[in-house]
Amino acid sequence: MTGAYFVSDIHIVSPDCPRARGFCEFLRSLTGKDASHLVLLGDIFDLWVADHGYFIDRFSEIIDEIRRLLGEGVEILYFEGNHDLHLRYFWADRLGATVYGEATYVEIGDRTVRLEHGDQMDPDDRGYLFLRWFLRTGPVSFLVRNLPGRLIARIGERASESSRHYTSNTKTIDDTEAVRKIRVHAGKAYAERPFDLIISGHVHVRDDWCSPDESFRSVNLGSWLDRPCCFRLDAESAGFRELDRNEEPVTRDTQKVSAAGS
Repeated sequence: MTGAYFVSDIHIVSPDCPRARGFCEFLRSLTGKDASHLVLLGDIFDLWVADHGYFIDRFSEIIDEIRRLLGEGVEILYFEGNHDLHLRYFWADRLGATVYGEATYVEIGDRTVRLEHGDQMDPDDRGYLFLRWFLRTGPVSFLVRNLPGRLIARIGERASESSRHYTSNTKTIDDTEAVRKIRVHAGKAYAERPFDLIISGHVHVRDDWCSPDESFRSVNLGSWLDRPCCFRLDAESAGFRELDRNEEPVTRDTQKVSAAGS
């Protein structure tokens, strides 16, 4: 297999912000010859709602690169986050990517991979979980598709800023506790349905961990608010690749990884 690439929590606020430029450079570096999958694990944009022309026009350069990769045979999977919602109407129906609103399992090479944005990892965060459900109800979906795009943007940008502040400064203020919740969630998910690898985002903490019995590996992608990176998986290895400096990716064998020092 060629490489599968995973990114999340880029939080692109405008087409000319540094993260937008970096993401475009990253997309331009990929081709159908070296990439089999591109997995967008949510919060790629600081705000994207449905198929409003406002967002499509605003981020046309990124869309052009996505369309090119799809044309070259790269499979693109986009998982809704808490900043990018109701994606199916444009990203699936009009662009041709595959959109998911919940965790799912995919076969990449000879590995079973569980993929999710990660915003359902904390069962104690009942307020957010209720809001998440509410924003995906039929009436809300109808409303956000039919209100003017600029009005949605004005409302959403304020909500998006508050959500990003909450995730960055409240949810992950204690990195140790955040990592514990990521790993506990991975263990519970594995008990429900085994996998080789789970990859998530949402929590703005980068983590790469193997279960003590080496039965599965858990990766949380962190955030481009801290440092731009992607995770790359191929037939021999997998690891983080820093995108703001010229270096080889840090890789680890995906078949057997010791938990010591992880």
